[in-house]
Amino acid sequence: MSASDSSPSLYAAREPVFPRRVSGSFRRLKWILMAVTLGIYYVTPWLRWDRGPGMPDQAVLVDLANRRFFFFMIEIWPHEFYFVAGLLIMAGLGLFLFTAALGRVWCGYACPQTVWTDLFILVERWVEGDRNARLRLWHQKTWDLRKLRLRLTKWGLWLLIGLATGGAWVFYFADAPTLMRDLVTGQAHPVAYTTMAILTATTFLFGGFAREQICIYACPWPRIQAAMMDENTLTVSYREWRGEPRGKLRRAEEGVQRQGDCIDCMACVNVCPMGIDIRDGQQLACITCALCIDACNDTMDKIGKPRDLIGYLALKDEAVERAGGHPRQIWRHIFRPRTMVYTLLWAGIGIGLVVALFLRSPFDVSVAPVRNPLFVTLSDGAIRNTYEIRLRNKQAEPRDFHLSADGLPGVIVTAEGAEAATVRVPADATGEVRLYLVAPAGSEGATADRSDIAIWIEDMTSRDRVETDTVFHGRGN
Repeated sequence: MSASDSSPSLYAAREPVFPRRVSGSFRRLKWILMAVTLGIYYVTPWLRWDRGPGMPDQAVLVDLANRRFFFFMIEIWPHEFYFVAGLLIMAGLGLFLFTAALGRVWCGYACPQTVWTDLFILVERWVEGDRNARLRLWHQKTWDLRKLRLRLTKWGLWLLIGLATGGAWVFYFADAPTLMRDLVTGQAHPVAYTTMAILTATTFLFGGFAREQICIYACPWPRIQAAMMDENTLTVSYREWRGEPRGKLRRAEEGVQRQGDCIDCMACVNVCPMGIDIRDGQQLACITCALCIDACNDTMDKIGKPRDLIGYLALKDEAVERAGGHPRQIWRHIFRPRTMVYTLLWAGIGIGLVVALFLRSPFDVSVAPVRNPLFVTLSDGAIRNTYEIRLRNKQAEPRDFHLSADGLPGVIVTAEGAEAATVRVPADATGEVRLYLVAPAGSEGATADRSDIAIWIEDMTSRDRVETDTVFHGRGN
């Protein structure tokens, strides 16, 4: 079979993208968000928070060894994972909300792949120059000393950023100053070094080389976002009815076909980090970063044409603008039934989590009746039941807890190794105690086969009380 008869490749070769520098309101917004998000990521592990003796003083810490999560004054235990689940649901709803209102605005401004790629491009531009200089270097086939120096400098800075990224991540799982010292002296756990190496490599490859390929091929969100959008969603669009027919700028002459506002300067293509032409319409690769709007507005200002040849536009307004009318106000696109439903769901879950956070008990208790045997008959005819009590003290100081029972008249409550049924649990720890309930001979509890009772646990410091329902087994008639 000849080469001409062979099947075409299913995969297109990657065309390198070298975005040109651009200035404007959307570019400034991206710089601000990049600085804020990277600052939060790198600085947060170093914030301190005093929780008292014996407790970690890192403001945000995922303590895997003790199975807890600390966030400033909030402490989440394993059985409270519903808080984490609620936050993840809120994040998903927030993504739906922003996509329904403004398309892939998350991808264009706050996605980690976008943020780190922006940072890597900034370093690349600083080392190698703007778009034309980088293109010349790319097409240069021979590796002279200059090209080698520029590439090694750029790759070295990329590796430092990747190392800082991996290092910041592991600091969330251990005390940052201590781990930093152990990493430098070679005393850290191998898991820390392995994690840093993996994150350094992935950051280096994804931000430096894969870039737009991650957004197009690896990320599932471009294929999901269509379900979140409708005709009222504001997206970056080219007003082709105003821009066409495009062509080089020339004076209007009699008998010459009217020329559109687009002068085919390619500025919108040259600044796009995805390497697409927004004039071809909506595309899966578009991340709605709006840099093409800044580039086009700059060109329109120079040639004296109205701005927003490329701008945010809803599909519902396209026919109105084509007819020469005015589009709906932006707030009407954002505040509509669909986005309001997302907002109410998001706010409802957030309020529910806050209420649950403030209503949760400062200690947890579990009661398990000992079933072998179900009861013991004492020498005086009284009936004794035994219970295993687990008390989790969430406070940063030791607490005394008093145990009592309700539901059986005359029942006697004692705790093994404790006086007056009061036990002490160390700070931030779980204590176990064996509780005995004794029903006098001839009493209701002793003669009944089974009685419902409630065991009460009271924090002697805060006076908070928790009730747990269980049963008392008697001899039966």
